[in-house]
Amino acid sequence: MPRAGLLALLSLMLASALAAQEPAPAPVHGLALYGAPALPADFTHFPYVNPDAPRGGSLTRAAVGDSFDSTNPFILRGTPAAGLSQTYDTLTTANPDEPFSVYGLIAERLILDPERRWIEYRLRPEARFHDGEPITAEDVAFSFELLMEDGTPSYRSYYAEVTGVEVLGPRRVRFTFVDNASRELPLILGDLPILPRHYWASRDFASPSLEAHPGSGPYRIARVEPGRRIVYERVADYWGEGLPVNRGRHNIERLVYDYFRDRDIAMEAFKAGLLDLRIDARAATWATGYDFPAYQDGSVRRLTIPDGTPATLQGYVFNLRQERFQDPRVREALSLTFDFPWLNANLFYDSYARTQSAFQNSELAARGLPSEAELALLEPWREHLDPRVFDEPMPLAEPEGLRERLRRAHDLLLEAGYVYRDRRLVHGESGEPLRLEMLLFDTGMERVAQPMLRNMARLGVETRIRIVDVNQYLNRLRGFDFDMVTSQFPQSNNPGNEQRSYWTSEAAETPLARNLMGLADPAVDALVEGLIRADSREALIAHTRALDRVLRLSFAIIPHYHSGETRLALWDKFGHPQPFPRYGNDFAAWWVDPERAAEITRRQRGR
Repeated sequence: MPRAGLLALLSLMLASALAAQEPAPAPVHGLALYGAPALPADFTHFPYVNPDAPRGGSLTRAAVGDSFDSTNPFILRGTPAAGLSQTYDTLTTANPDEPFSVYGLIAERLILDPERRWIEYRLRPEARFHDGEPITAEDVAFSFELLMEDGTPSYRSYYAEVTGVEVLGPRRVRFTFVDNASRELPLILGDLPILPRHYWASRDFASPSLEAHPGSGPYRIARVEPGRRIVYERVADYWGEGLPVNRGRHNIERLVYDYFRDRDIAMEAFKAGLLDLRIDARAATWATGYDFPAYQDGSVRRLTIPDGTPATLQGYVFNLRQERFQDPRVREALSLTFDFPWLNANLFYDSYARTQSAFQNSELAARGLPSEAELALLEPWREHLDPRVFDEPMPLAEPEGLRERLRRAHDLLLEAGYVYRDRRLVHGESGEPLRLEMLLFDTGMERVAQPMLRNMARLGVETRIRIVDVNQYLNRLRGFDFDMVTSQFPQSNNPGNEQRSYWTSEAAETPLARNLMGLADPAVDALVEGLIRADSREALIAHTRALDRVLRLSFAIIPHYHSGETRLALWDKFGHPQPFPRYGNDFAAWWVDPERAAEITRRQRGR
């Protein structure tokens, strides 16, 4: 053998021998996005919970909507009932008191490849489905393949970088990733709900039904009343009750979701004691709606929970698939008709702040002019982007006062080719009027939309509101049959794969993806992929801020407002963590106080 070939063979043999000597990665109890999780392997419970919370009682809440026709929350068809996620366990679970860490739930131990090319889960031998069957690695692999094939499109987006799943033994399963997979993929893969293979293998998973499908979570479906309510009961022999991630949680015996089409009727049910707790998202109700006897005598109380995560971006989204909304000048003009100062003063009791960012209330939001790191990400797209991305500080300045905003909107519409003929706003070439229909399913949002539509009408836009039931609303969203709807984009302190479903071209034609507006922009696609693959906190911040600038100047969304807190009203029979976890309220850690519940019942009977 030539000397060069011999040396190459020896080098290969030496490399193989060294690789064989390298210790395998050690199994761990949890993972963090950066560094190590905060809690040690021998932790006994999450720090914020009451590990000795009493068990029992019930909690009844409102679900606002016409009804539901499915108890399968994982598929595109049907309208799923509220609360179904509580019947399913996942491989891991998050600690709401940490920015982004996960700990084993169904998985007892996790083994992550140092190069992050794969992750192995070792399942707990005691893990069981509600029907008593053990949870195996075969169930995990089956669940992944089933959800990727027949589940909602979000699963295919979320786990797009998973290249395969392999069963290594009865309780060992490994997932492999593309070479440059996102840093968060090993963590979010743990969110995978595990479904029973023995149950679903002979059933049509993609068709909605109202059966009480077996899961493995702390609750099971106890009763289904189509059109009225769904009731869950705590699983008496729940396999995971004693786990550190569950101790002090899932304390309430019975969870009830009563359906109301109208939020005002739901409020009256709450005042009458038919509902135990409500999240109050309406500023007017919060300011003036609690002057009733049960509140005055202390039976009902209110509390606010600070929100440690970025504020959810809620706003009106244009359907960019409609030709008339493809010109960004038209979208910018119509955005200027949203008169937040008037709404805040006249409808919201000055309780909100205007949302200016997709990552509001966090260090991820763009501020001022772009940094050097942001410019390096944006520069390759300079010819494609609005120049203001580079030159205008964030948040974007708007003309002060409605009159000035409408004057600017008028000028933008003229620049976009619109003219006035016979006192109507029409496109100069096609002669088509500019029309916009706001599609709603919640009558409570009508009073917020009406002032904006009136301002659009002052510009000559033909507007109207159409209110439909939830099922029709979802069907129209699936078919992209709308001009404008309200949408939400929840964010975390560590955005990642979910951003694909929010903003990318691939999601633009995916039914019921978060990208309802149909945004398809190569610069956005590139920034999202860079964000997902960021290998440091600094790189993540630079990518989110650069993305934020491009999104804001796309004018695909008219942002609404935010409060930075969650407002709760409740009948005073519950105990809850104090203080609350920093990064999200955990209702599973609440409990019913028997003495206070008895006193509330006595007062209600005496009225």
